[in-house]
Amino acid sequence: MKNPFRNIGPGILVAAAFIGPGTVTVCTLAGVQFGFALLWALSISIIATIVLQETSARIGLVTQKGLSQVLRDELQHPILRKFILALVLIAIVFGNAAYEAGNISGGVLGIQIAGLNGVFAVGGISINVLSLLLGALAFFLLFLGNYKLLERILLSLVILMSGSFIITAILTQPDWGSIFQSALLPKLEADQLLMVIALVGTTVVPYNLFLHASLVNQKWKDKSELKYARTDTYLAIILGGFVSMCVVIAAAAIPGEEVDGLTGLAKSLEPLYGEWANYFIALGLFAAGLTSAITAPLAAAYVAEGCLGFSGGMKSKKFKAAWMFVLFTGTVFASFGIKPIEIIQFAQIANGLLLPIMAAILIWLANRSKLLGKYSNGWIKNGLSFIILAITIILGVKTIFSVLGIL
Repeated sequence: MKNPFRNIGPGILVAAAFIGPGTVTVCTLAGVQFGFALLWALSISIIATIVLQETSARIGLVTQKGLSQVLRDELQHPILRKFILALVLIAIVFGNAAYEAGNISGGVLGIQIAGLNGVFAVGGISINVLSLLLGALAFFLLFLGNYKLLERILLSLVILMSGSFIITAILTQPDWGSIFQSALLPKLEADQLLMVIALVGTTVVPYNLFLHASLVNQKWKDKSELKYARTDTYLAIILGGFVSMCVVIAAAAIPGEEVDGLTGLAKSLEPLYGEWANYFIALGLFAAGLTSAITAPLAAAYVAEGCLGFSGGMKSKKFKAAWMFVLFTGTVFASFGIKPIEIIQFAQIANGLLLPIMAAILIWLANRSKLLGKYSNGWIKNGLSFIILAITIILGVKTIFSVLGIL
C-alpha cells in the first residue's frame, strides 16, 4: 500500500517497446483510411500479446534465465540450436540496429512538430543534431546500467506518452458507442486485410519476448511472485493497446483528408482542435521514439548475452558493447538521413521467420513439465496459444512476401 508502483516494471518496458513511431504511424493510417472500423484488430492484438508475453515472463521468472539462454539449454539438436540462435541474433541484434534509426527519427519528429528544427549543413552534408542529442540521451540512460532507474524513467515516459495520445483522442470528441462496437465486433472487407495484418504485426513484436523474460528475473526472484508478473503484464499491455486505439481514434477525426503519416496528423488536427492537439501529438511521439530507442538496444544486448553465452548483466563490457552497437548504428543512420533499405529488408525477412518459430517454441517450452513444473501450460492456454500461432504464421508469411514484392 505504501508503494503502489513496487510491482510494476517489466510490463511497462514491453509496452514502451511496442508503442514506437512505427506503431503510431500504422495506427494513424488505419484511423485516417478506415475510421474506427479496425479497432477490433487491436483488440485481438492485445489478447495475442498478453498470451505470448505472459508465457515469456513465466519462463523467465520460473527458470531465472533469459529466453535466449533457455533456448541454448533446451534445444538439444546441435544443428537446430545453431539455426535458431543464429536467426535470433540476426533478427534481434542486427534487426534492431536497422530499426533503431526509425525509433530515433520518430522521437526527433515529435520535437520538430513542436517547432524545433535541428538540421544543419556541414561541408555539404546535412546532419540532424536532434538525432545526435536523442541518441546521446539514450546512451546516458543505458550506460548507467541501473535497471531500477531505467524502469522509473521509462514508466514516466510511458505515462507521458499515454496521457498525450489519450488527451488527443478525447479532444476530438469521438462517438464512444461506435468505438466500443468497432473494438468488440470484427468486420473485415477485402481492402482492409493488409492494414489488419499491419496493426497486429506492429503490436506482437518478437524482441519483446526476449526483453520480457530477461527483465522479469531481475525484478522478481521467487516463483510465488508470478502473480505480480502476470498482473504487471496484463495492465501494461492493455494500457499499451488502449494508447494505440487512441491514436486510431484521433486520426479518424480527420474528415476526408489524405494524411501520409504523423506530421500530417498533427497538421490536420491543429486547425480542428487547436494547437494543443499538435503539442500533445508531439509529446507522445517524442516519448514513443525515446522509449523504443532505449528498449531496442537493451533487448538486443540481452539476446546477445544469452545466445553467445557471456554473463555479467547490464554492467558487463560485452553487454554494453552489444547495446552500443545497436544505438550507435541507429544514431548515425538517423543523423545523416541514411536509409539502409537492404539491411532493413533482410531484418524484416528474419523477423518474419522468427515470430512464428518463437511462438511455436514458446508453446513447446510452456508445456515442458521438466522446465516449468506446475507452472506449465493448461489446456485453455494451449488452445489460445495455437490460435495465436496461426496468426503469427500469417503475419510472418505476409512480412516475407511483402519484402519480396509478392504482396
